Amino acid sequence: MAKSKKDKKNPSSTIVLNKKARHDYLLQDRFEAGIVLEGWEVKSLRAGKVQIRDSYVFIKDNEAWISNLVITPLETASTHIRPEPARVRKLLLHREEINKLIGAVERKGYTLVATAMFWKKGRAKLEVALAKGKKEHDKRATEKERDWKREKARILKSS
Repeated sequence: MAKSKKDKKNPSSTIVLNKKARHDYLLQDRFEAGIVLEGWEVKSLRAGKVQIRDSYVFIKDNEAWISNLVITPLETASTHIRPEPARVRKLLLHREEINKLIGAVERKGYTLVATAMFWKKGRAKLEVALAKGKKEHDKRATEKERDWKREKARILKSS
């Protein structure tokens, strides 16, 4: 008699989302970047102890870096290391992608925003988006449009 495979519940591969980025910026192109991490950081990511809201991506010496990405160390972290939660971490992108980002940031005035962090084939990935900042009236217009869609759906559902 053959053993049946157990159905593993596949938890969401998303680690954290930056919902504030959608509110503050008009997001254009998105890029998937690997991130250089230490062992204790990976354990903390698996436990969900990460904050991406105030982080920002910058390019220095033709390399992409992320700053203010806070990964809180676990209580059981090794005693022989001193974990730094908000250190600057290197992002891994292809040369063509970095060149596109440099062109957009320096020439067109875009900003690089971290929008999400997720697992892909056992590796932590970061979604980076090219973004333009929204003005206050743009935010209000987006909110009005969202409210109208919600109201329209209610009206259509009730009739």
